[in-house]
Amino acid sequence: MTNPPTQPAISIAIIGGGPGGLGTAIALSSLPFVSVTLYEQSPEPREVGAGISIGRNAWNVLNLLGAAEGVTGGKLGFSWQRNGRTGEPLNLDSGDVAALGGGEKQQANGDEDPRYASIRARRTRLQAALLDKVPSGIIQFGKKLVEIRDPGEGGGVALAFKDGSQAHADFVIGADGIRSVVRRTIFPGHHLHVTGNTAFRVLIPLSSIAHVKDFPAVNGWWHGLNGHLYFARVDDESEPEPRLFEVTIRSYNEPITPDRTATWAIPATNEKILARTGEYDPRIQQVLRAVPEGEWREFAMVAGPCLAEITAWDKVALIGDASHPLSGAFGSGAAFAMEDGWILARALEVEYSRTSSTAIAIKNALEIFQRIRGPYYERMYDFLATREKHSQGTRKEEDADFDTIIKARIAGLGFVAGGKMDWIYKNDIEKVWNEYVAAEQAAKL
Repeated sequence: MTNPPTQPAISIAIIGGGPGGLGTAIALSSLPFVSVTLYEQSPEPREVGAGISIGRNAWNVLNLLGAAEGVTGGKLGFSWQRNGRTGEPLNLDSGDVAALGGGEKQQANGDEDPRYASIRARRTRLQAALLDKVPSGIIQFGKKLVEIRDPGEGGGVALAFKDGSQAHADFVIGADGIRSVVRRTIFPGHHLHVTGNTAFRVLIPLSSIAHVKDFPAVNGWWHGLNGHLYFARVDDESEPEPRLFEVTIRSYNEPITPDRTATWAIPATNEKILARTGEYDPRIQQVLRAVPEGEWREFAMVAGPCLAEITAWDKVALIGDASHPLSGAFGSGAAFAMEDGWILARALEVEYSRTSSTAIAIKNALEIFQRIRGPYYERMYDFLATREKHSQGTRKEEDADFDTIIKARIAGLGFVAGGKMDWIYKNDIEKVWNEYVAAEQAAKL
C-alpha cells in the first residue's frame, strides 16, 4: 500500500561531494518523494589523491547506480611483493593477497567476470562517472559546513556554512570524510589520532621512466625498513598516451604533531620524497627523480575508534570514512561509502511506504541502516585488531637483519590471503539488502 498524494516530501542534505556523497545523491534522487541537495566545500568538482582500486564490490554498486560504464583503468591482476633494496620478488606462495593494510590492495581475479576485473583507476575518472549521473541542480559548490544543529523534535536539522549561508533539511547525511564535521558534532567524544604513517602520492606518464633500465613497471609493492612504495598502472593499455601510472610511498615513522591532522593533499617537494627513500633500489631512485617538481601530494594518516552508532538524532547518518575512520585500511573506501548510500535509499524507500509521518520514516530507515551497516564496520575493526595481534606474535624485528624483516612482513600478509576477505572485496550489496528483506519477512511469519 502506497502513501496518499498529500504525503510530504523529504528534504535531504548530503555533506560532501566525494564518491560516497555523489553515489548517495544518485541513489536517493531516484526516489520520487525526496528533494536532495549536496553541499561540497570545493568551489568546483575535484578529486584529490592519485589512483583508486575498483574491485567487484565497487563494480556491484556502480552498476546499481548506473555509473559503471564510465570507469576505466589498468587491470590489477597479479601484484608483486619485492625487497625494496634489491627488487627481488618475495611473493606469498599463494599469490593471492587480499590487502596490504595501507590503503592499497591487490586481489587475484581468478574466475572473475572479465568485465568486472579489479582495476586501479584515476580517481578523477570515478568522480566524473558519478558526476555524470547526478541530476543537474543538486550540487552546491563552495559550501564548507561549519555547524550542524538539532533544533529539537520535529525541527529537522539546521546547517550553517562558512560563506554565511544557512540551510535546513529533514535528513542529513555526513559524507564528509575521515575528518567529518558532522561526526565531530554529533559525537564530540570521538577523537582521531595521528597514526605516524604518511602517504605521498603522484601520477606520472609511464613514458617518463622509459629510460630506467630493467625497471619492472608492473603492479606491486617494494618494501623498505620504514615504509613501502606502491606502483600501479591507472590506464588501460588500449588508452591513448599519455598513459599514467601511480606511485604511492608510505612512510611509517613520520613525526606525530598536532598540526599533522590537517595535512591532507598538500604539496610535497621532491627533496622531501628523496630524503625518505634513500634505502631503496637505485632504479627506484631514478623513477622518483623523473617526477616533476610540485606534483607530489602528502597525506598524513589519521584514524579513530569504532563508533557504536553511525546514526544520531533520528535524522542524521554517517557514511563512508565519516562512519569508520580507518585511514584506508582496506583500500576500498569509495565502495563502502557508495554501498552505504544505496542501502540508505532502499531503507527510506521501504519506510516511506509504511507511514504517513516523514519523521518516523526517516527514523525507521536509519534503524535499518544501523542494523545492516553497523555490524559490517564493527567486523572490520575486529579483523584489524586480530591481525595486529597476529603480527605482534610473529614480529621480532629488533633482532633480525633487513632481509629477514621484509620476508617476515610479507609472510604476515598470508593472514589475509586465501579468500578470507571476500566479505569485503566481493560484497554484493544488492544481495545483502535482499537477504535483509527476506529475513524481516520471515520474522513476521
